[in-house]
Order: sequence, then C-alpha cells, then structure tokens
Amino acid sequence: MMMSSLPPPKMGSQVDCKKRKMVVGLGNPGMTGSRHSVGMAVLTTLAEHLGAPDGWRSDRKVSGEVVVTQLQDVQLVLLRPKLLMNVNGVSVAKAASRYLIPPEHILLIHDELDKPLGKFGIKHGGSARGHNGVRSCVDCLQTDVMPRLRIGIGRPSDKTPIDRYVLGRFSKEEQNVLDSVMKQSLDVLLDYLTDSRSQTSPAEGRRAAQKKKVRTLSPPQNSSEEQTQS
Repeated sequence: MMMSSLPPPKMGSQVDCKKRKMVVGLGNPGMTGSRHSVGMAVLTTLAEHLGAPDGWRSDRKVSGEVVVTQLQDVQLVLLRPKLLMNVNGVSVAKAASRYLIPPEHILLIHDELDKPLGKFGIKHGGSARGHNGVRSCVDCLQTDVMPRLRIGIGRPSDKTPIDRYVLGRFSKEEQNVLDSVMKQSLDVLLDYLTDSRSQTSPAEGRRAAQKKKVRTLSPPQNSSEEQTQS
C-alpha cells in the first residue's frame, strides 16, 4: 500500500478523476475536541494512518484545509472545512469543483445523535436526518447521494439542550469509548475507500444500495447499519 502526501491533481485529468475520492470531516473550526466535530477527529486519524499528519495546508479556494494523498490506486482528497458546521457544504462544493470529484465519490464523516456512543455505520446517501452540516452539503451539491460515515455520540442523559450538548467535549470515560470507535471505524473507512463497488455510477450505486445499505464489520446479530464496539 503506497501512502504519501501528493501535490494537487492536474485539473481536467479524466484519468485521475475516475480514481479520485474526497473524504470530509464535518465540524466547526477550532472545536475539534467537541462532539459535533468528531468527524474532523476521525479524518485527522485517517491522515495520520496514511502517513500525512503534517500535510494539511490551508486552501482559500475551498475555504478549508486539505491533504492530497494516496491509498493504493485511489487518490484521496481529505478536507476539513474552515466554515461553521451549518455552512460546511460551501467548502465541500468548492473542493468538489476544484478537484473534479462527483458527489457519489464524496464521503462525509459526521456525528450522529441517534446512534449511541460506541456505534457507527456507513449510510449510502439519503436525507440529512436533521444534521445541519449534512443538510448544507446536500443543498450546496444539489444531491443527497453522498455516502456518510456516521459516528454515534448519543443524546444527553439529562435536560442539557442539544446545541449545548453537541458543542461540549467528551468526558474521560466517553473518550475511552471513542478511542476504540476511532480504530474500528478507520478499518471500515479504509475498506470502503478501496472497495471498487463504492466507485459505481449514481444509478449503479442506487441499485447496490437497495441490496446492501451499509458496509461494516458488524457481527451478523447486530443491525446492518451499525458497527458496535467490540
């Protein structure tokens, strides 16, 4: 497996485009330790795994930080938007245009209130399900075909307002669970990114999604959309 930091691809290269994907960590800039920015934390872990932890560069043209690297024969563009969560889609759309990446090859990583902490799963397109960052991406890209890696953060156990809860940091105990999730989700993420079936056309992708809604490492007895902590 070849992993290295690469210069931006040549715009207009159709050969490159067929093997190019973008992975986006949704979140709020400057709040990487919060529940709402857990997608950015997973993306940072991916960059470290790919040997490009120091490869991030600020790109005003996409309103975000970017790493261009390689995973086997797939060229990966990693994006951390530098805009607020509610307008992350502006950064994603700019990067998609700059790097010539179609929406079906853009994987969004984000927090998920309706999944308990310790669970995660890949969802193949569909509605934003109340997530403002995903909704922004859907609005700006004018499609909802983007696959998503949803990281469970659970809902507050008390009467803490949701907006305050998602902007809060994980407790020590929660962080221990999250550390395990990060490792497991990274395996699923790498498997998905190198799976040729995830490079199908939108029509093919919809047909495949009807047969298989998620690709995870979950045991048979668990939900097909979730990966639980082992």
